[in-house]
Amino acid sequence: MVVTAAIIEKDGKYLITQRPAGGHLPLKWEFPGGKVEFGETPQFSLRREIAEELNIAILVGEFFGISSYVYDEVTHIILLGYLCEFVPGNIKKGIHYAWVAPTEMNKYDFCEADIPFVRKLQGKEV
Repeated sequence: MVVTAAIIEKDGKYLITQRPAGGHLPLKWEFPGGKVEFGETPQFSLRREIAEELNIAILVGEFFGISSYVYDEVTHIILLGYLCEFVPGNIKKGIHYAWVAPTEMNKYDFCEADIPFVRKLQGKEV
């Protein structure tokens, strides 16, 4: 499954969101994004997913990186990360999120597919 991630920076910090308690990878932290639907470009998918999930707009910029992770025998994630610009707005109520500096990211329990992006932001590119 191809999934996108928005690496949204503001004032030296990056937006991360927490997954809901009842779903896949409960309470893990991630860079927001979602599945690329049939016929979509990754950039379009990212704008759509961020609008749907967070109720904000973003400007999608440069490609940041790719991560591949197999969570179980049926879930293989290919994660495409893009640097994005935050368009000021109010994030949807009820979303657990944080603006975090790369040096603080080790305090959060990230989804495994997102960890290479964390390491790259920390200057520890694998």
